[in-house]
Amino acid sequence: MQNKIDERIRNIGFFQKTLVRPEFGSICGVILVIIFFLLIASDNGMFNPDGIRNWTVVSAQFAIIAVGACLLMIAGEFDLSVGSMIGFSGMVLAIGSIHFGLPVWQSIILAYILSIALGGVNGFIVIKTKLPSFIVTLAFLYILRGLTIFMSVTTTSKTILSGMKPLADADWLAPIFGGEVLTGLFQWMGDKGWIEVFKRGVFEGQPVVSGVPNLILWAIGLVIFGHWLLTRTRFGNWIYAAGGDASAAKYAGVPVNRVKILLFMFTAFCACTFAMCQVTEFGSAGADRGLLKEFEAIICVVIGGALLTGGYGSVIGAGLGAIMFGVVQQGLFFSGAEASLFRVFLGGLLLVAVITNTYIRRLIVGTGD
Repeated sequence: MQNKIDERIRNIGFFQKTLVRPEFGSICGVILVIIFFLLIASDNGMFNPDGIRNWTVVSAQFAIIAVGACLLMIAGEFDLSVGSMIGFSGMVLAIGSIHFGLPVWQSIILAYILSIALGGVNGFIVIKTKLPSFIVTLAFLYILRGLTIFMSVTTTSKTILSGMKPLADADWLAPIFGGEVLTGLFQWMGDKGWIEVFKRGVFEGQPVVSGVPNLILWAIGLVIFGHWLLTRTRFGNWIYAAGGDASAAKYAGVPVNRVKILLFMFTAFCACTFAMCQVTEFGSAGADRGLLKEFEAIICVVIGGALLTGGYGSVIGAGLGAIMFGVVQQGLFFSGAEASLFRVFLGGLLLVAVITNTYIRRLIVGTGD
């Protein structure tokens, strides 16, 4: 099933094969936006170590949720509850640790259990009712957002909880989400004068960029895992088959229902990971966190070359789409442009990506007029 498209383009030329790769558009997009902001924002520090850290962190946030969304979309389904799941799981962590006094590691495990279970419920309802996943998860978007606010207000009388930072720093599990690695290397580079250090104050002599955030490592790890799963395993073939032609896949023995439910659970896992990194790093949780993140994840996937109809896409492409978003969002800040233009960019890029992907697929593969 996975090689169906490859069979259809076997005899086309190298240039056409390059065009039909799902990652092609996102690779071009990343190159273009980096060149653009090199020209207009490099003097403002966007590409010094601190600036690079800023936009890579933003890109990593997009990438974490884009991986789950990508695999699910290739399987032919959508999950619009991702953003609400981020707010819900982050609030479970904060309420458990701050209000009820649970060890942070227990609250993290609880957040994962509840999130993955709710993801499974999403998938189960979609499979059993045969309703479009768009409708089911749209309903869960509102259910989870309302449940999160209700849970927060009734237990703490607040919708924003702060004070997680010291609790997370003292925990054994939380640092894998909110900590940093290679701090010694960055301190050594600062001592050598290779990167900028603070000149005065309590941080004097310490590098401005103190290490690589674990958030970035989570994003890289999930992209690698998603790519391996999709391209090197039988389960990856099942994902393509489920999204390409679910009925034919069932006749061929593919457990389509199980595949889709597991992918809904994995999407929830990615959303919870995003929340764990965010809460442990910044020290607070909010009931409104994750707003519109589900749409940003879908846009990353579409820019990465996935078809909205399923059966075709690339996790690497989705990761590149996330990098593009991070560069643009921070590039607008560094260039002094109005921040609201980022939403204009997202909408415009989504429209261009869908039109371009559809046109190229029809032109090269010959799927119709």
